[in-house]
Amino acid sequence: MYWIGYDVGSSSVKASLVEAGSGKVIGITQQPDNEMPITSIEPGWGEQNPEMWWENLIKATGKLIRETGVDPYQVAGMGVSYQMHGLVIVDKELNVLRDSIIWCDSRAVAVGNELCAKAGETKCLERLLNAPGNFTLSKLKWVKDNEPGIFEKIHKFLLPGDYIALKLTGRCTTTPSGLSEGITWDFKDDKPALWLLEQAGIDTELLPEVVATFSEQGKLTGQASKVLGLKAGIPLLYRAGDQPNNALSLNVFNPGEIAATGGTSGVVYAVSDVSRTSEGTRINNFAHVNHKPENPRIGKLLNINGAGILYRWMKDQISGGTLSYNDMNWMAAVVPVGSEGLRILPFGNGSERMLYNANIGAAVKDLNFNIHGQEHLFRAALEGIAFSFVYGIGILENDGVQLTTIKAGGDNLFRSELFSRTIATLVDREIRIVDTTGAVGAARAAGYSYGDFDTFGDAFSGDEYIATYSPLKEAGAYREAYLAWKEALATTQY
Repeated sequence: MYWIGYDVGSSSVKASLVEAGSGKVIGITQQPDNEMPITSIEPGWGEQNPEMWWENLIKATGKLIRETGVDPYQVAGMGVSYQMHGLVIVDKELNVLRDSIIWCDSRAVAVGNELCAKAGETKCLERLLNAPGNFTLSKLKWVKDNEPGIFEKIHKFLLPGDYIALKLTGRCTTTPSGLSEGITWDFKDDKPALWLLEQAGIDTELLPEVVATFSEQGKLTGQASKVLGLKAGIPLLYRAGDQPNNALSLNVFNPGEIAATGGTSGVVYAVSDVSRTSEGTRINNFAHVNHKPENPRIGKLLNINGAGILYRWMKDQISGGTLSYNDMNWMAAVVPVGSEGLRILPFGNGSERMLYNANIGAAVKDLNFNIHGQEHLFRAALEGIAFSFVYGIGILENDGVQLTTIKAGGDNLFRSELFSRTIATLVDREIRIVDTTGAVGAARAAGYSYGDFDTFGDAFSGDEYIATYSPLKEAGAYREAYLAWKEALATTQY
């Protein structure tokens, strides 16, 4: 018997099979081979067609079954991880009404700020642990204000993972963790924040049914069974946003533990047992997958929109696509710490919440034509992203996080020793790189939900560490470079 897990990102869809009982990884696939496109018809906008996610999920499933040779009828249940904060809206026939407004879209910043002012910032921070910001509810309000003809046809509004669950089960559902990422979960009352929807002028009937994160959330429909090649009736057992799921995949469940990712965007996700915030306008506080009102586990998330997308831009535009990321890393490693005065701010992918929702764009500072070459640009890019992580960890510490450990998966920027070592040295903590992915985590979480494992640790403790990066003793050059970068940020931001 096997569990299948999906990780539906904005770049690709990953699928994974794990063996029931042992949690052993049988296979992992990804679709498409190249990254899925993001449509940006206005500066700061980002949209994707949800059907594209579903089509690639179908392809990834078929590829996974072919490559592993597993009998698809031995797959007993499903788990889903997904890109957070997006908005998908469907009509009564459950058809999508417009492209999804995804996580990196900045259009609803002003809407969220206005909603926060109307509802009261203190009330929002006390009950939501967040300001509405540029998140799912604010995006829905933007549609109401700017596309009334579409808005009046809405039957339910969904997160990207809720849409995938709909395609799998035929049901419109969401989770408390999902509603908290959409800034519509009241932590004090432990229920949807109906008062905030009413404040936004949105009918509360547009909310989908709420189901538990670990629960039977529906069964695979006959129609979905035909296109996926899986047995009709198997249950969807787990669903979470990519960052809570990434933390779960890394066995991060306890206060002080951090799960980090360095994909298209960068994320620092710290677990806390404190249901309050002083930095709720710069970070987000979500119900972690193991959160309970009587035993709080709050995921404090700091997002950096401009992260891996900068390094990809360097690969495509500076190297012309001729270099691999490994080649770029090797070239960057020959350049001294600080990139000989070259500094890059990576914030070129929409408004940055940790910068108070400012959209300052990316910047290259102090470029010298007589000194700097490709290798300097590559190092300055890696350093700029790493410095952004360090800057963000400082914000989390201001919000009460007492940092103990940092873990990251082995499929992103943290594979670069230069990148990881820079962060480890500046925060004076080891960074452990773990051999796992979000799709594997979602599959194992399905098994845990079914009762296949007694504890979270049983499900996720068997992964191997790829590497451990310890802080360097000689940190002076790193601190100088970081302070120079912070100075460049301050003069650009304000």
